[in-house]
Amino acid sequence: MTHPRATPAARTARTQDAPSTGTHTGETTPDTTLTTRPSLTDLQDHLTTHLDPPARSWLDHALDEAAAQPGIHGPISVWELRLAEAGRRCGPLHADAARVLILNAARAGLDALTRVYFQGTADERRAVLHALPHLVSGPGALPLIEDALRTNDTRLLSAAVGPYAARHLPAHAWRHAVLKCLFTGVPVDQVADLPRRAAGDGELARMLGDYAAERTAADRSVPEDLYRVLDLTESVTPAAGTDRPHGKES
Repeated sequence: MTHPRATPAARTARTQDAPSTGTHTGETTPDTTLTTRPSLTDLQDHLTTHLDPPARSWLDHALDEAAAQPGIHGPISVWELRLAEAGRRCGPLHADAARVLILNAARAGLDALTRVYFQGTADERRAVLHALPHLVSGPGALPLIEDALRTNDTRLLSAAVGPYAARHLPAHAWRHAVLKCLFTGVPVDQVADLPRRAAGDGELARMLGDYAAERTAADRSVPEDLYRVLDLTESVTPAAGTDRPHGKES
């Protein structure tokens, strides 16, 4: 199959007719700390350096509380209350990172994470998604990822296509997640492990080609990111034995 390619002029014109961006329903400014997929130690070091003394003191106390009383205690645990306070206490730039550290200190299991996700605000849901790679080893939290991928909140989508999805999201759902990013304007740089998962994926290439053809037929420009991903599908597939959880569909 020949995939449609944009001319240089068409690629330049895409900024005049870009796909509609998703609705941002979060309440705060994005926490850019988490876009690099840092370790928990990196998050701790970052907050220690950047929070002012009152915020550092609050976070230290919140982490101690969470570590001392992990799990669920009564109708709501103490650390869940601290999640709700994090934006006010640590500021919008650092709230996501603070929430991830609190979830980790509380050793939040799948049940607790699910409850926080479905009962929490958009900010708290995003923190749960960022925390999944650190707290859930298997695919049990995929319903949370799948729920986030059904939204048009671009910050939630960015969190949903992180390392946890890269490890566990099945091939068909992962491909649609990539297309959702293209449709809503989420940069494909946010898709964790994209080069490995896209490499040699002929079905993803077909889907991208169909999407590009539809936009071209409607006299709409094709996002440049689509061609970046399409090029990745034509790259060399990892050698046999490499962990590729998406694999081939049966």
